[in-house]
Amino acid sequence: MRVLAPLPVLLAALALAPAAWAPPPTEGTLVPGVSLGGVELGMTRAEVRAAWGDRFGVCRGCRRPTWYFNFIPFEPQGAGVAFRRGQVVHVFTVWSPPGWQATDGLALGADEVDVGAGLVLVDDRACRGYTAKRASTGSTETVFYIHEEKLWGFGLVRPGANPCL
Repeated sequence: MRVLAPLPVLLAALALAPAAWAPPPTEGTLVPGVSLGGVELGMTRAEVRAAWGDRFGVCRGCRRPTWYFNFIPFEPQGAGVAFRRGQVVHVFTVWSPPGWQATDGLALGADEVDVGAGLVLVDDRACRGYTAKRASTGSTETVFYIHEEKLWGFGLVRPGANPCL
């Protein structure tokens, strides 16, 4: 015989654990050199879960432990984080999710010529099928992923780290 918890107890338990029920980010803001969708380099796994929830897939073929927060399971659109020694070393968008933009209003889908205004672009890195434009912003590099002359994604990495996914 099962004993069911009263509804108020169940609701109280849900209220105390909002991160476990949070959906993956459906939109986010790039703060150059600081954060992407509220996630910063150096955050722990627990802090990422608190920000983006527990609905993520784990990459099996990645060099580093990498979590993908996809809008639809197994469909490549959303955001991701890669970890080293339990801390975020790369945060990025996946497949140009709608609703993501930089603090200056630069939105995914913008023309390549509009990328990096007001920032010092360090270089362009050729990746498989796209280009990563890196901007130096202190202890963090802001990455703009370009595909077919359009802004395809955002990312943050440590200076000198490989921005290619």
